[in-house]
Amino acid sequence: MSLLSEITTLAKSCGLTVETGVFSGVAPDEYLVITPLSDSFDLHADNAPLNEVQSARLSLFTKGNYTKLSGKLTRSLLAGEFAITDRRYIGHEDDTGYHHYAIDVAKNYEWEE
Repeated sequence: MSLLSEITTLAKSCGLTVETGVFSGVAPDEYLVITPLSDSFDLHADNAPLNEVQSARLSLFTKGNYTKLSGKLTRSLLAGEFAITDRRYIGHEDDTGYHHYAIDVAKNYEWEE
């Protein structure tokens, strides 16, 4: 399992359309863009990493109430044992009508060669 696949499954269970990178089609009123940030071996000893920490930025776009939707997504992420490293309101995009809210997450995975 990877961070991207877990987040995609979790977001879909919250009723969100998901893209990785830039949204490719006609955007719905609510959607999530996942941007991978890093894969690192922060937690290891003996120069032999067994786990990697994967992190990503979740950019939530909604034309409705972003607080309700971001709260639902945050609760789902915490229930899925994700570490939330940052949450912030980016702003309202006047040209598109979307509120943009970002959530940065990280999770520890057993490293697969």
